[in-house]
Amino acid sequence: VQLVESGGGLVQPGGSLRLSCAASGFTFSSYVMRWYRQAPGKEREFVALINISGRSTSYADSVKGRFTISRDNAKNTVYLQMNSLKPEDTAVYYCNASPYWGQGTQVTVSS
Repeated sequence: VQLVESGGGLVQPGGSLRLSCAASGFTFSSYVMRWYRQAPGKEREFVALINISGRSTSYADSVKGRFTISRDNAKNTVYLQMNSLKPEDTAVYYCNASPYWGQGTQVTVSS
């Protein structure tokens, strides 16, 4: 089983990034997919969730209206579009298909 995140980087406040998570080794289309993040010195926190069809999503209050989760079951990939980024969004972002985790991708929001 592999979950491989990509798309992180350094962005200025107000900017955008699109994270991707490519899955392999399991039946991706049968799993609810989630994004989590962990900032330095803080616990890992839930960011967003998408159900198996992609028709239902849920977000943490801190990102609602700015982040959008989506999935492409044909490509075994889940995405996180992040707009209007703030310094407090700085964290390592992890893809999750419980019980599986990716290795994370760093997002840094700074001027």
